[in-house]
Amino acid sequence: MHELSIVMGIIDVVTEYAQGAPVKEVTLDIGCLTTIELFAFDMAWKQAIKGTLLESATLDINRIEGKALCLECGEEFAINEVYDACTGCGSHLIQIAQGKELKVRSLIIY
Repeated sequence: MHELSIVMGIIDVVTEYAQGAPVKEVTLDIGCLTTIELFAFDMAWKQAIKGTLLESATLDINRIEGKALCLECGEEFAINEVYDACTGCGSHLIQIAQGKELKVRSLIIY
């Protein structure tokens, strides 16, 4: 379950930024093309924040849709899987433009 190690990394970043102040809310951007399973992430989050500055924090997750650029025809299109073909020409020679993000978007600190 790599979600736990990801959660622990996020807690480290947020704790460092909060400088000892309790955290009220954390907003994350998580791309739809990441391999993060949201149920497992949520379970790991709930366990990992116990006894930390984030213990009473709410977690908001913004899902970032997948988009790719076809390197053959130049079309930009939505994708659900990293192996999707171009919707314009059918090529698999694509560059992922968005959807693999994982970042802390914002924090609200007391």
